[in-house]
Amino acid sequence: MLLAIDVGNTHTVLGLFEGEEVIEHWRIATDARRTADEIAVVLQGLLGQSPLLKGTDVDGIVLCSTVPSVLNEMREMCRRYYGDVTAVIVEPGIRTGVPVRMDNPKEVGSDRIVNALAAIQLYGGPCVIVDFGTATSFDAVSAKGEYVGAVTAPGIEISVDALAAAGAQLHKVELIRPRSVIAKNTVEALQAGIIYGFAGQVDGIVERMAAELADDPDDVTVVATGSAAPLVVSEARSIDVHEPWLTLIGLRLIYNRNTP
Repeated sequence: MLLAIDVGNTHTVLGLFEGEEVIEHWRIATDARRTADEIAVVLQGLLGQSPLLKGTDVDGIVLCSTVPSVLNEMREMCRRYYGDVTAVIVEPGIRTGVPVRMDNPKEVGSDRIVNALAAIQLYGGPCVIVDFGTATSFDAVSAKGEYVGAVTAPGIEISVDALAAAGAQLHKVELIRPRSVIAKNTVEALQAGIIYGFAGQVDGIVERMAAELADDPDDVTVVATGSAAPLVVSEARSIDVHEPWLTLIGLRLIYNRNTP
């Protein structure tokens, strides 16, 4: 089985593949203070409690990270605890098949390239990928499968945290759809502003990106992913498909490209 690991700024998502199917998955907090040994303990604990792994070993690991310090510890963890397992780390020199048309390609996060590869393989180009993570990332992929540009906006959770920190009478609320847009209490007013505000942001940015990507904006497929995507997907008119495992799928594709 293949273990795919996506290390984000806030969360780390792990997925276990049997062939092309994600058969098990976990989400844990990303902690830049964890050592390679601590990561190994957490990983082995997760794998050990899964009934799907009884008598079956992980025979491949692929990972990407937007946190350099965690990437270093992940690399050491693979070396020390999974030295006999083929490990592919998404970094310069790894074959992705996605040309990057940016002023400085090294500035592009590895997770964005991984997402672009998965979106191209699943839906073709042109497409826009909306990743609802610590930041809300919008990535543009051309009809030729090239990564051509991006938009980055504050993410939902950090926006909520900032609002709660700055407003004396405001506080964090459960992120669910309120009864109506016009709220009758403070909690629902915050929920409406968050859910419908971000949905409007997504629609506005996607509309402008699609107009630049293709002569006919309707030809652009809009793919949503990320932990906060379910909050917005049903409210944003512009999103065509929700693929929660987009990054994990891209990691699997990269592993296959870089192993015999």
